[in-house]
Amino acid sequence: MKSLKRIVPGLGVLLLVSAPQIALAADKLDTGDTAWMLTSTALVLLMTIPGLSLFYAGMVRAKNALSVMMQCFTITCLVTVLWALYAYAVAFGDDVNGIMGSLSKAFMAGVGVATVKGSIPETVFSMFQLTFAIITPALIVGAFAERMKFSAMVWFMGLWLTFVYAPIAHWVWGGGWLGSDGVLDFAGGTVVHINAGVAGLVAALIMGKRRGFPQTPMKPSNLVLTVVGAGMLWVGWFGFNAGSELAADGVAGMAMAVTQIATAAAALTWMFVEWIGHGKPSALGVASGAVAGLVAITPASGFVGPMGAIAIGFAAGFICYFSVVKMKPAFGYDDSLDAFGVHAVGGIVGAILTGVFAKEAIGGTAGLLEGNPGQVITQIYGVVATIVWCGVVSFIILKIVDVIVGLRVSREVEVEGLDINLHGEVLQ
Repeated sequence: MKSLKRIVPGLGVLLLVSAPQIALAADKLDTGDTAWMLTSTALVLLMTIPGLSLFYAGMVRAKNALSVMMQCFTITCLVTVLWALYAYAVAFGDDVNGIMGSLSKAFMAGVGVATVKGSIPETVFSMFQLTFAIITPALIVGAFAERMKFSAMVWFMGLWLTFVYAPIAHWVWGGGWLGSDGVLDFAGGTVVHINAGVAGLVAALIMGKRRGFPQTPMKPSNLVLTVVGAGMLWVGWFGFNAGSELAADGVAGMAMAVTQIATAAAALTWMFVEWIGHGKPSALGVASGAVAGLVAITPASGFVGPMGAIAIGFAAGFICYFSVVKMKPAFGYDDSLDAFGVHAVGGIVGAILTGVFAKEAIGGTAGLLEGNPGQVITQIYGVVATIVWCGVVSFIILKIVDVIVGLRVSREVEVEGLDINLHGEVLQ
């Protein structure tokens, strides 16, 4: 008994000493993971400036090229500040009833040098997620390009980040209700692409068509810029998808592989369909197909294998082509640079097909082809929830901004060009 009395306190001391190590086992810094995530963060930021900026600038008319680049650059700055003030807390703070994060991390409170998130510093995690928050509203620019006031754009993007992006990011990735219900979105099919594409369509419908559309030809100003921008997006997307594993491991490697495969499959599909339909393959077409493939593989990249990636790429290239070439003219809306046709449609295709091709051995969840048809239903459920929230709230925000500053530039400004009238500059 005396021996037992001596042993028990000793065990207690041992447990107390080891408790911090036990608690921190899941949140232990790994320098390899950290190095990869620092690289991924830079790659994703590259996607917006200069990647998306060049991609969009080349597709608009020369008199508006600087305006879309200015919008993307300003969004990068605006979102960064709002993210540090409160948006990171809303998206990734402690869960509040599955709806949003608490504001305990507002002003980046508690995010310090020693704070770890998984196996990387929380500062790196926050900055990586910031790059997603930057590119998502920047994608919306493509839908209303060449006709929105710069002041209206600033107002809209700030409010949209607050009431659309940050809550949906929490729902899917921050411990919220969609993630808890089993919706799979590895790198942003719902959070980024469906979100941005739906908001873009709402903006395009509320603002109306550009002056002269579709009778007046509105040819791209510089397709070299567009193809260069598409190439930067493609390279940056490896950080987008493979980085979303938040570790340098086998799943990240597979995410990189399927991203490349799906993108190539979609680009070729768009190119051949266009070639058959119009007699010639175009540089804009193959670049658009590549982006459609990148979009569609995004939600699936951590869950599917190479053959699933080929199928998703083929579907994205085919369906997005028809959404841009056939559906848009049929409905008559003016989505200037096809933000809805490529991002929302591609995101929907990818999100649903994730439920078909997901492999348990890769992401831990089986899809339809592995005997789990319910995952397809869950994916559709996530898609619908994103569309409804984003569509309704985006509509309300746009109407509020219209009352505050007005959404659209005057006829004279639109005809002469946004570059010279809004920014006092012209493309030389």
